[in-house]
Amino acid sequence: MTVLHLRAAGTSLVLDARGAAVPTILHWGADLGEIPLPEVADALVPAVPPSSIDVPLRLSLLPSLFEGWTGRPSLSAAPAAAFQLVSAHSQDNTASVRATSSDSAQEVITELEMSAEGVLRIRHRLINNGPAALDLSALDVLLPIPADAAELLDFSGLWSHERQPQRAPLRHGVWSRESRHGRPGHDDAFLMMAGEPGFGFRSGRVWAVHLAWSGDKRIWAERSALGYGVLGAGELLAPGEIKLAPGESYTTPWLVAVFSDAGIDGLSDRLHPWIRSRSSLRHPRPVVLNTWEAVYFDQDLSLLSDLVDAAADVGVERFVLDDGWFTGRRDDKRALGDWYVDPDVWPDGLHPLISRVQAKGMDFGLWVEPEMISPDSSLAEEHPDWILDHGPTWRWQRVLDLSVPGAYDYLLERLTALLTEYPIAFLKWDHNRDLLVPGVSHRQTTALYRLLTELRAAFPHLEIESCASGGARIDLGILDLVDRFWTSDTNDPLDRQRIQRWTGVLIPPEYLGGHLGAATAHVTGRTSALGFRLATALFGSAGIEWNLTAATPAERTRMAAWITEYKRLRPLLHSGRVVRAGDHLHGVVAQDRSQALYALVAIGSPSTALPAPVRFPGLAPDRRYTVRPIGTPPKVVQDAPPAWLAAGSVTLPGRVLSEVGLPMPLLAPEQALLLDIEVC
Repeated sequence: MTVLHLRAAGTSLVLDARGAAVPTILHWGADLGEIPLPEVADALVPAVPPSSIDVPLRLSLLPSLFEGWTGRPSLSAAPAAAFQLVSAHSQDNTASVRATSSDSAQEVITELEMSAEGVLRIRHRLINNGPAALDLSALDVLLPIPADAAELLDFSGLWSHERQPQRAPLRHGVWSRESRHGRPGHDDAFLMMAGEPGFGFRSGRVWAVHLAWSGDKRIWAERSALGYGVLGAGELLAPGEIKLAPGESYTTPWLVAVFSDAGIDGLSDRLHPWIRSRSSLRHPRPVVLNTWEAVYFDQDLSLLSDLVDAAADVGVERFVLDDGWFTGRRDDKRALGDWYVDPDVWPDGLHPLISRVQAKGMDFGLWVEPEMISPDSSLAEEHPDWILDHGPTWRWQRVLDLSVPGAYDYLLERLTALLTEYPIAFLKWDHNRDLLVPGVSHRQTTALYRLLTELRAAFPHLEIESCASGGARIDLGILDLVDRFWTSDTNDPLDRQRIQRWTGVLIPPEYLGGHLGAATAHVTGRTSALGFRLATALFGSAGIEWNLTAATPAERTRMAAWITEYKRLRPLLHSGRVVRAGDHLHGVVAQDRSQALYALVAIGSPSTALPAPVRFPGLAPDRRYTVRPIGTPPKVVQDAPPAWLAAGSVTLPGRVLSEVGLPMPLLAPEQALLLDIEVC
C-alpha cells in the first residue's frame, strides 16, 4: 500500500493507505504540490495524550469506536464490526479503497474523485458478505477540517423564504442538521460551510460539503474534545429502513466537498464550472411564461389564447400551462393522479392551445405533480392501496407510493401518453408536501430517480423543472435528472434577492428560475417597482408569471425591452463567473473577463448619507473597461448624481474599478441599478 494524493486546481486530498488499518485522511484543503508523501505522512503522526488510547489517534475514512474515535461514527450497523484495509489504489485523480471486517462478513468500498475544478466527491458502498441479515442505521462520509475552521454557515428557511443563512461558532460537540421531509425541505441545510472566523464572499478559507440526495438526510459539523474537527453527511435512515440480506449492498449518496482560500465566491468558482462540465443543458435558456399567477385554475382557451398572444408580443419563448388542466381539477382539493386532459375544459384536448403557442414561435410546457394523489380522485378510489400515508393531509393531498409496481407503471404510462400525444418540450414537476411517513424516504427517492431516468431516456429532448412547493428540492442529486429549479414560490423581488443570492452559491444561475411577477406580489402582498422586479428576474433562467393581458401598454413595452436585453446578455449570464460583494452588489463576469454585468441593490435604507464607492470584483486589472447603466433607471434620493453617471459612462482600468471603485447614486429602498461593463 502507499500514500495517495489527489490534487487539482489548488486543492489536495492526502490518504495514508500504508499498513493494515483503514486509510487515514491526512489533509483536505489547499494544494500541497509535489511532496515526498511517505515523509509527510510520517511527520504528521500526532502525539499520544494522557488518559487516551495508547497509539496515536488518526481520523480514517471510516472512523469508529474501534479506532478510538468517540465522535459520531461513519458506520452504524448491527452487528458492529472493526475494519481492516484490503486494497487501495488511485489513477487519474480517482481512488478506490476496499476494507473488510475481520470475519469478512462486511465489506466497504470507498470511491473518491477529484475533478479538474478541485471538487471532491466521496461515497461508500457497504456489502453484506455474511450469512445473516445486516441492519444498517447509518453510513456517512466524514472529512477533517482544521482548527481554524471555527465558524459555521448553513441555511434554514420556510415556504417562500428558502436559503436563509445562519452563522455560529463551531464549539465542542455536534451541530447536526437533519431533514425528515422526504425531500430536502425549505429548511434544508443545503451547503454547510466551516471557515476562518469572519469569512465572507471574497475573503477567508472555507471548507464546505453538500449531500447530493433528494430524500431524508443529515449534514453536520463536529469539534471533538479529542482535537479533531469534521464535516460529515449521509442519508438519514429510519430504524429498519435498510436491511441488507446476504449478498445485498447499499451505496451512499455522493458527498460533494469543496475547499476555497478566497471566501464563499471561491466555492462557486469551483462548483459552477464543475456542474457545467457535467451538464447536458441546452442553450440558450428560453424565456418562460408560466400561467399560475396569471389565471390560477381559471383555464379557458379564449383567455389563454389572449395570454399566448401577449406573451409572444413581448418575446417569450416557452409557454407553460400550470395546474388545472386535468380531469376534475377545479381547485387544489381534488383530482391529483387523474392525469387525463379534462374534456369539460379542453373538449378538443390541448391541441388548439399548443397549436396557437407554436404558431406564435414558442414551445409548450405542462405542469404535473406525479408523486402526489388526492383522496378525492378516481385514482384513489380505484387504488387506495397505492396511497403511501393515511395521516393528516397536506394541501388536501397524499403521497403516491412509487415503490408499488402498479403505481409506478401507471405514472410512467400516463406521462408517456401525454408526451407522445402532445409536443411537450418541458415539464414543471411539482412536489407540494412532505412525506410524513417514517422509513419510506429511501425507496420513494430511488423510485423517483428511476422514473425520471426512464422518461429522459424515452424523450431525450424533454426538459424538466424540479419544483417542490417552490425551492424545497434543490440538490445535486436530482440535478443530474432535471434542467431547471423553481427557486421559490415567491416572486416578490425583495425576498428573491436574498433567496437567489444564497441558492446561487451552489447552483449556477442558468438553472435557477426567476420570474417577473405582478406589481403586488401574490405571496407577500408587497408592491414593488417594475424596474426592481425586472432587475431581480434578469439574473437566472428568466421568465414571467403575470397576466400580461392586464398589463398596460407601457409595461409591455418595458417588458419587451427587458427580454431583448436578457437575450443579449444570457450568453454571459449563463456561462460567466458569479461574483458578490457584501449584501448590495452581485454580478457575472465573462470567463475571459471581457464583459461583466453587475447589479447594485438597495435592500433597505442606507446606513450613511454618502455610501463608500462600490468596487467591482473579478475584472482584469490591466484592461480598460467602459461602465454604463442599462435597464430601467432606479428611483434615487439625491440632489445630484455622481459625475461619471451624469456623463452617461466612464472608462477606467480594471485595477481602479476593482480596488478603488466608483461612487454610486443614492438608491431608494427596494431599487436596483444595472451596470454593463465591457472592455474597450
